[in-house]
Amino acid sequence: MPVFMWFHPDTTRQLAELLEVPAEQVGEAMGNDVLQTWVNNNYAMEGIVHEHDGEGHRDFWGIRWEKLGAFNQPTEFPLAAASERAMLSYRFPTDKIDFLLGRMKPLIQRGGEYFLGCDVSPCAFEMYWRLRGLEETLIDIAARPQLARAMLERCAGFALLLAERACRELPLDWLWTGDDVAGQNGMILSPEAWRELIKPLLADIFAVGKRAGLWVAFHCCGALLPIIPDLVEIGLDVLNPVQAGCPGMEPAELKREFGRQLSFMGGVDTQELLPFGSEAQVRKAITKLIRTMTEGGGGYILAASHTIPPETPERNIFAMYDVAGISRQEIFDRAADLRRAARAARAVDREGGAGPPGGADGSGPPGSAGREEGSGAGGREGPEV
Repeated sequence: MPVFMWFHPDTTRQLAELLEVPAEQVGEAMGNDVLQTWVNNNYAMEGIVHEHDGEGHRDFWGIRWEKLGAFNQPTEFPLAAASERAMLSYRFPTDKIDFLLGRMKPLIQRGGEYFLGCDVSPCAFEMYWRLRGLEETLIDIAARPQLARAMLERCAGFALLLAERACRELPLDWLWTGDDVAGQNGMILSPEAWRELIKPLLADIFAVGKRAGLWVAFHCCGALLPIIPDLVEIGLDVLNPVQAGCPGMEPAELKREFGRQLSFMGGVDTQELLPFGSEAQVRKAITKLIRTMTEGGGGYILAASHTIPPETPERNIFAMYDVAGISRQEIFDRAADLRRAARAARAVDREGGAGPPGGADGSGPPGSAGREEGSGAGGREGPEV
């Protein structure tokens, strides 16, 4: 059973302490089969980590992020009060593409038995509102549709450029895309507006992965059932995260309707089951989920519907993995292997001198270190802190 699990930052810290490994190695120790990282603006949201509330950074796009609770949140939008002329002349950080794609280098070096992905999201709508603010973006779509269309095309164009280079230059197994256009109870945009404005842009990005012979994955939280047939039509292979608590997103129904056309990643309930269920309930639910989602053979990656929250009992986490065929002992043995490898690497460094300065691959400023997607911890890096 392939696994790609994401953990809340506090859960990551708890597991790192338990397993005695660095936070950035928790996913590997727990048995994740996928290695990927962010090369678009999700890097600025997820890949730059601050220790204290209120700390923040301004990213390459001009967006100001601050740590509010466990996660970075956008607090200043560079195009919030911009004129139409200023919006259309806004410059995306094309001069940073080499740096952004360079974040894949440490993962490629580790590659081997892992499934390697590159995340070029957010692809269109979500990037637009991070630049403009959500309210102004929705006003643009309703009242200034030509401006909105032009800006969505520009946002998607940057993701497209990243996808083209990533698929051409990197040894990928899938292209990871994403655009949150749905909420807990329904679509943020009407399906009709999405089909007119965003679907053609995603089709172009998906096509890059398909031409390269890769699987294409797409992340969208919430109740996106109305547009799943459209995503299938434009070439989607893997849908994430399957939030079962949202209308129309019950995993068994999705499998019945789309299982011959799509693979699914997600579906493990992080709102009730994992944090509040008994170990027996977790085992029963995960057994049913895996049986349902793999009926007919394959087509499923075990993953949570969101990051696993810190209130989740340790026994429930290990019960979920055990049902998937990954025992607690296997996880602790893998963590021990990682510790031994780290000690060996430190010994080599002592004998041969220090490694490259800056980030994990030497591409970032001193003191910086990116993290792999879903690991829940990492370094602080950005053009302005």
